[in-house]
Amino acid sequence: MQALGKDRIFPSQNINKFLSEGKGDANEPRNATIASAVIVLFVVAVGNVDFVARIISMFFMLTYGSLCTISFLEHFAARINYRPSFRSRWYISLFGAVMCLFMMFQMDPLYAIIAVTAVVVLYRGIQKSREGYSYNLGEIFYGAMTQATRFSQVQLQKSRSGKRLSNWRPSIVMVNSRTFDRSTPLLFFSWLCYRYGFGTYLHYIQGEFNMQTLRESRKSMSVLITYVQERQSHIYMDTIISPSLRTAILQSVQVPGMSGVENNTNLFEFSEHDKKEVINDIYESCILTEVTGMNNLVLKHGDHFFGNHGYIHIWLTWHDHSNVNLMVLIAYILLAHPDWRHAEISVFAAFPSDQANEQTIKLKEMLAAGRIPISEKNIKIMPTDDRDNFDQLVELRSSRADLVIFGFTDELLKEKGIEIFLRHPELNDVLFVSAQQRILIE
Repeated sequence: MQALGKDRIFPSQNINKFLSEGKGDANEPRNATIASAVIVLFVVAVGNVDFVARIISMFFMLTYGSLCTISFLEHFAARINYRPSFRSRWYISLFGAVMCLFMMFQMDPLYAIIAVTAVVVLYRGIQKSREGYSYNLGEIFYGAMTQATRFSQVQLQKSRSGKRLSNWRPSIVMVNSRTFDRSTPLLFFSWLCYRYGFGTYLHYIQGEFNMQTLRESRKSMSVLITYVQERQSHIYMDTIISPSLRTAILQSVQVPGMSGVENNTNLFEFSEHDKKEVINDIYESCILTEVTGMNNLVLKHGDHFFGNHGYIHIWLTWHDHSNVNLMVLIAYILLAHPDWRHAEISVFAAFPSDQANEQTIKLKEMLAAGRIPISEKNIKIMPTDDRDNFDQLVELRSSRADLVIFGFTDELLKEKGIEIFLRHPELNDVLFVSAQQRILIE
């Protein structure tokens, strides 16, 4: 009772003050004893001893059960601050916690529910009265989750060598200095990582690592965390300080992936209003990361903001033999997000006339075998041997699409330069895909 008063659990401050006061050097709880005696005399006067026995039994069982539960959780939380003089085995603590709860409901389910509710209310009252006091169940659960995450990452890393190509999923890393200037890239990134993928977003801060850039980094980090919380995004956010974008990219490709899955894809972005220097940086980044064997995605965005999220167009050409699976999977991954759940995927394949029939059969077989939700009526094969004719077909078919996906290869990028990203200015938002890894669709 004295402890409850000290924790200011009761609604009246006068009652809390009266109960929390102690007498003498030992801080004897005289006032709390008087209050307890009054409660006991009232219960005895009622004459229902069975009622008292039930209540006392329930709270004793709750006390023992709570101690066992805390001991069990602390074992897995592995917090340094937890140093008990007597340490129980975790399985004994778990057994004790389960049995206490079981026995409570065996004795009287109604009184068990009342007792548990009362303890929860008391705990919430203590939390509210001790704002800013960090030691609570949340700290213990946080420690337990940290330990579980560490174990999972180690196990995933051990089993990584045996993974199947058909089990591929995107683990994307993005380095961007324009985080607070535009929202489209981060929004698109969150779509890709909503259900099937993992994402690591690194806000790039140019400069040497010193006190000033460190303060800027911490300030940016708090804003990024707020963004994730408000939008319920499934992205791991962080900052990276580096003298140049080139060194930041080199650092990022060496960053461990989330949940023990190594990063396998880079995402770059530019706006249709950006200067060519920005696109040159993306070109150099794609060439730079070629040695890593990671896939590259380049998002070109503008003022359309993906429209109504209704139409995704995939354009396949004779250069996209290695890109087609990744392009189709990216479109499928977007459909998993609520913003795109009503979207429709269309595939347009422009092949040389002599290959059109053969490629049509292969494409339809692949989509059917992989159960990709693309209607056959949305698969269009267009024989063409002329680049100008291809550009006209793209403009005619996809000028109103909300997202258009093209493929590109390293060889084509080195040959055409940044021109490869500047084609089709009449389109709205465009994603360029280069698959460096072999990805199966089964």
